[in-house]
Amino acid sequence: MNRAWRPAGGAVVCVGETMAALAPGPSDSLETAGALRLSVAGAESNVAMYLADHGVPASWLSAVGDDALGRRVRAAVAAAGVDVGGVRTDATRPTGLLVKEPTGARTRVHYYRGGSAASALGPDLLDDDRVGPAAVVHLTGVTPALSPSCRNLAERALGTPRGERRYALSFDVNHRPALWPEGTAAGVLRDLADRADIAFVGLDEAQDLWGSGLDAAGVRKLLPHPRLLVVKDGGLRATAFGDDGTWTVPALPTDVVEPVGAGDAFAAGFLAGLLRGGDVPRALRLGHITAASALRVTDDRGPLPDGSAIERLLGLPEESWAAPDGTGGSAA
Repeated sequence: MNRAWRPAGGAVVCVGETMAALAPGPSDSLETAGALRLSVAGAESNVAMYLADHGVPASWLSAVGDDALGRRVRAAVAAAGVDVGGVRTDATRPTGLLVKEPTGARTRVHYYRGGSAASALGPDLLDDDRVGPAAVVHLTGVTPALSPSCRNLAERALGTPRGERRYALSFDVNHRPALWPEGTAAGVLRDLADRADIAFVGLDEAQDLWGSGLDAAGVRKLLPHPRLLVVKDGGLRATAFGDDGTWTVPALPTDVVEPVGAGDAFAAGFLAGLLRGGDVPRALRLGHITAASALRVTDDRGPLPDGSAIERLLGLPEESWAAPDGTGGSAA
């Protein structure tokens, strides 16, 4: 029987900045597009919205400007079924903005978030009444990169000893090099990730941060303390390390439109799987299913398969999961 640790069931509180996002169409260039699509983008609110899609109660804590973009961001996250009652409105600072630039197989992201409302957040955000009774509090490595006060927020959250809180702490490394002064990210993100109960990191970003020769087992040696560490190897597989075992589940074959947002989707699916009482392999499968929905769209969040399709995929025998003939992933 799988006896790996998992958090108690309940609500998830996601903490971090969400911005308005501009992007050309899938086949357009930013330089030549006649129009740009307006959406919202934020790692932590992406997780909250996908959790709500999975039926897990989720709140998003942040700040937006007292402006049209801030109102649009708040309304979009609320429309997904997320509690936004803890989102602050800053009358003196604007809502952040990002612009996506598709460049072949990759998408460059340009940030216009300096001095944004969310960059002024600090540790007092964790005094919100939603935090104490939560099952999980989720943060990412984006937040400590935004400002000294935001770094203090992340350090307070991840510095709270396990014995002084009932909730589990989830942390996605989510390294964004453009946000960090050169040479500063590696140590900060390793320290914060190693304090979490559940940590997520892409193998490629771990190699960029901590050594090009790392494999998944090497990442675990660098981050020995999370109760569950999930190392995502792009479109190949994800491996979870726990005190009681190691589990690897291949990714689903998916036609990729844009990769931005897939990591957030995976984290939400994995957390939803754990909070539903599933074992770690089932949670990894739900992470892959959720990530596939993000990979198929230009926005950060795409529609999930219906519940029966998800249950069918979760119930497939191991040899049929992610089978190249389509008996696994193509129905998602």
